[in-house]
Amino acid sequence: MKFSVSREALLTPLQLVAGVVERRQTLPVLANVLLVLEDNVLSLTGTDLEVEIIARLPLENPGEMGEITIPAKKLVDICRSLPDSADIEFSLQDSQKMMVKSGRSRFTLATLPANDFPSTEKSEGDLQFSCSQHLIKRLIDRTSFAMAQQDVRYYLNGMLWEVEGNTLRCVATDGHRLAMCVRDLDIDVPIKTQSILPRKGVIELSRLLSDQESPVNLTLGIHHIRVETPDYTFTSKLVDGKFPDYERVLPKGGTNIVVGNRTELKQAFGRTAILSNEKYRGVRLNFSEGLLNIVANNPEQEEAEEQVVIDYQGDDIEIGFNVSYLQDVTNVLNTENIKITLSDANSSALLEEPEEGDSVYVVMPMRL
Repeated sequence: MKFSVSREALLTPLQLVAGVVERRQTLPVLANVLLVLEDNVLSLTGTDLEVEIIARLPLENPGEMGEITIPAKKLVDICRSLPDSADIEFSLQDSQKMMVKSGRSRFTLATLPANDFPSTEKSEGDLQFSCSQHLIKRLIDRTSFAMAQQDVRYYLNGMLWEVEGNTLRCVATDGHRLAMCVRDLDIDVPIKTQSILPRKGVIELSRLLSDQESPVNLTLGIHHIRVETPDYTFTSKLVDGKFPDYERVLPKGGTNIVVGNRTELKQAFGRTAILSNEKYRGVRLNFSEGLLNIVANNPEQEEAEEQVVIDYQGDDIEIGFNVSYLQDVTNVLNTENIKITLSDANSSALLEEPEEGDSVYVVMPMRL
């Protein structure tokens, strides 16, 4: 196996593939990246047995075909340390060591056979469809912040992907707040299909996708989800569990509707958060006609208070929230205004864009 590639072309795909590789391994080969050269296309594969990413890189100069695995982190560090305009030559010596040369630098890396590298079984998916990269990236960006982290309810440590009719819906919740985004697709699926993509898979997939309109192919299987772009193939195991019924969580029939400037609210939440309790992050929101008063206290008896002019005509309501959850919503929305629907001081708040938006957010109240 022998080939040469520019540092510029290799570094980005290599970093994305190596991002999947875990430092602590049960199998030594899982610390490696698989290199396969075939028909002048170099493919790089990294996996942790849960998530697998394959990057494809066309080479300008013909090379000698072959396959081998080499340490992922060391290869990334070598490529990073070389000059920007460097060309890197790879050659396999005695099928045991990989020689990496660039300019006056040379490195000899240990290898492991490609046969030892685990491959994801190519099960035929139940459901296949195409859409733009931008659409998938938006669904993830709008909802991923609400996923749980290391919750014992393991199915919350991920994101629900639901396809029904001609819509793809992504939902994430950690039990205290919920985020949902819905987009239309050019398909018609008569039976509702649900898959839970694990947290790591969501994060790695988001890194692969761009805001371009170029198409991606999605395959939702019983055990795996696969997303293919011209340059990458992403495969992840699914979480085996039942996602909560998000329809029941969405507040219905709230009569108190508040509309406020998103930027003003975001800044006010940010300033009051400074003096909120570091552990519980609670702030008190007092809604009165035309005005929102935000108050934060902490155990040191310090207090922050902000007033924001809002469009609100209902009764006075005092309600407590985790300010971080409110900040997360104001960060991901990008409209000028934000609409908050409330029933009473003990019910969840529904946050969304005032006009017909594709995202809704539910935040549970706190007792302060």
